[in-house]
Amino acid sequence: MNAAVLHAVGDLRYEKVPMPTVHEGEVLMKVMAAGVCGSDIPRVFEKGTYHFPTIPGHEFAGLIVDGDPELVGKRAAVFPLLPCRKCASCEVGEYANCKNYDYYGSRRAGGFAEYIAVDKRNLVITPDDLSYACASLCEPGAVGRAAIRRLGVELGDLCVIWGAGPIGLIAAQWARRAGAACVRVVDISAEKLAFAKKFGFEPYDPEKDGPCDCALEGTGAAPALCDAISALKAHGRIVLMGNPARDMTIKQSVYSQLLRKELSLRGTWNSSYNQTVNDWSATIAAMASGEIKYEELITHRFPLSECNRALDMMHERREFYTKVTFIMGE
Repeated sequence: MNAAVLHAVGDLRYEKVPMPTVHEGEVLMKVMAAGVCGSDIPRVFEKGTYHFPTIPGHEFAGLIVDGDPELVGKRAAVFPLLPCRKCASCEVGEYANCKNYDYYGSRRAGGFAEYIAVDKRNLVITPDDLSYACASLCEPGAVGRAAIRRLGVELGDLCVIWGAGPIGLIAAQWARRAGAACVRVVDISAEKLAFAKKFGFEPYDPEKDGPCDCALEGTGAAPALCDAISALKAHGRIVLMGNPARDMTIKQSVYSQLLRKELSLRGTWNSSYNQTVNDWSATIAAMASGEIKYEELITHRFPLSECNRALDMMHERREFYTKVTFIMGE
């Protein structure tokens, strides 16, 4: 089969590789669509993966073609985190906090391939009329949903999202669905702010809009964090979602606001995938109903054979993009 294989930092090759071995408890999936996460760019060009060679890609969906007869022929998205199922966090279903997890696309072969062997427990079955491109957005969709759930958006809130990328716009839609009276976005990119307007979200204007009830910081940048804290009302709530590329520092005056305004600050990591709280099934339901726009976030579609062209474009910022997706079939 063909796959995009990372051999070293900056060395991604579209090449022939052996078909994956399907072990007990797994099925063989034909990958139909795979999204490029923002984290894939530093993974390919700067940091590398946990070992080489590795097939990247943790946002993907496809058709089950071999394995369990009851599953063959079904469409599915894939929860990419493979928990150890033994640690204290796993025992209570908090798999995102697993101490010894595996992960499709960084610690083991991922979805930038024509086929992948997938643990049956990680399959999220999708409706037949839901496109694979849309289903491949289930991972960022679940992350955005989890962030808003943890933010505790209430009826009538003014909610502001820092970072108008794909997850930020997904989160903004979930905030609106949760009952926020007004959802605003913040970004340093005029193109991203213009794109956000297509989803009904205007830029946040502190003077016009006033202090906000809750804020989601999705950039991982210290200036944005400081602005978000400063924008909150007394007793406001903030969730930190952005993964920082460097140390995060805040001014003493901003830290003081955390205390004086008695703000609630919480982190969010990944999403919940268990029988009690399942951001993935909720995301698929929202996709199927059309309540939240997902596929409209895709600005670029490439065949997997053009993986280097796609990732180079993103890395060098040659064009404006929101979501880049490899399409292998429909």
